[in-house]
Amino acid sequence: MNENNLPKEPKEPKEPDTPDTAKEEEKKPPMRERALRTFYDLFEVLATVTVTVMLVYAFVCRLQIVDGSSMLQTLHDGERLIVSDLAYEPERGDIVIIHRIDAAPYSQPIVKRVIATPGQTVDIDFDTWTLTVDGTIVEEPYRWLDPERVTLGCEYELPITLGEHEIFVMGDNRNGSADSRQEELGPIDVRTVVGHALVRVWPRNAFTVFENPFKEN
Repeated sequence: MNENNLPKEPKEPKEPDTPDTAKEEEKKPPMRERALRTFYDLFEVLATVTVTVMLVYAFVCRLQIVDGSSMLQTLHDGERLIVSDLAYEPERGDIVIIHRIDAAPYSQPIVKRVIATPGQTVDIDFDTWTLTVDGTIVEEPYRWLDPERVTLGCEYELPITLGEHEIFVMGDNRNGSADSRQEELGPIDVRTVVGHALVRVWPRNAFTVFENPFKEN
């Protein structure tokens, strides 16, 4: 019988090619290494966020809490303010934060309003509460005189002409504020101004932007 005429045995079906899972598992980094990589990535993100917040806090803006009643009725105790000192030079009418570590007992940061700037002359008639700057009477819509307190005068002689780097500040609550009228504070060196109050964020009248009353629109 011719071999060519013999029936051919059926070929066994060829198994489809499959990846060598064992080898791939070997290529994967161990679970501990993967966990460490995930932790490192998370740490890197948190570090970046932290540094960014610190830079913003140091050079752009920060949060300041109002302490006390010296800025009534404009500001109240416990209110939160956004403060910035980026390229800032004090202007008359601005609300600023001052920190004079050498002015005990007022060595903590204080919030006041700029009344006069370097080179200007300040005088105050405490009988009529008339403020003059460079001989011109200043209308102060923000001023409040607490009727339950006695009038606070100045502990040194007025008028006074400010030096090249000095500003004169007072609280809006004129009968309840330690400010440039006190000898311990006096005219303030502009280098002790740590920020300019921009916005009230909480809790009263949230997100109120402070406008300078002396700036023309």
